[in-house]
Amino acid sequence: MIIKPNIMTYKTFAFCGLLLLATNLLLAQTNILKQNNNKADIKSSIKLLYKDYFNNGTKNWSAEFEKPVGSIILANKGYLDINTAGGATVWFKTKLCGNIIITYKILVVDKGGKNDRVSDMNAFWMATNPKSSNIFIQDGKFSSYNNLNLYYAGVGGHDNTFTRFRKYRGGAGKDVIKEYNDSSHLLKGNKLYNVKIVCKNGLIQYFLNDALFWEFKDEKPYKEGYFGFRTTKSHQQIYSFKVNSI
Repeated sequence: MIIKPNIMTYKTFAFCGLLLLATNLLLAQTNILKQNNNKADIKSSIKLLYKDYFNNGTKNWSAEFEKPVGSIILANKGYLDINTAGGATVWFKTKLCGNIIITYKILVVDKGGKNDRVSDMNAFWMATNPKSSNIFIQDGKFSSYNNLNLYYAGVGGHDNTFTRFRKYRGGAGKDVIKEYNDSSHLLKGNKLYNVKIVCKNGLIQYFLNDALFWEFKDEKPYKEGYFGFRTTKSHQQIYSFKVNSI
């Protein structure tokens, strides 16, 4: 017995196939639109608060040098130049608060200069003094910051032997949250690094060249405070400092 193909069956299969293809294409387009809308929403929620491209001097910054003789800070060639013979913190004078992203580019100079040393590409942020409204009263020596509340990233510390993240608790301790000592987390001289620090609803993140070094969910987060570049006996150059709200 020979069964003849049913033309209507073929047409039905073809129609269903086309309908399925059209549905899949529509879903794909919908997903793309959702992704684009999400990206647009993220972009629209980011607002630039502060920026410094370092062409107009150091009026936005306050420097604390452990050894003022032999140390200098300059900002007039498109970058902030910190050249210090000892411990140093260079504070951004404006207090920051809320959900923010801090970004900048930085390199550690290694060209044979007196203070050129590949070490301590560090930062403080959300720093406050629980006993004083004035944050700018330290002397540049590292131990003089122990009484502050702040977050601290120390990249390439102790002569570039380890990298660590701490939370300072106003003289009650400075807990090490996480530490690295492998080469991929240490510094290279004369290399430009992109730093991104995120503070959002208690989530603290630190990225270096888009690599997530630390992510810390703080149950008792610091929600306001000052940002500072921190180093010791080093020569560093910082570019394109920005603070955005999120």
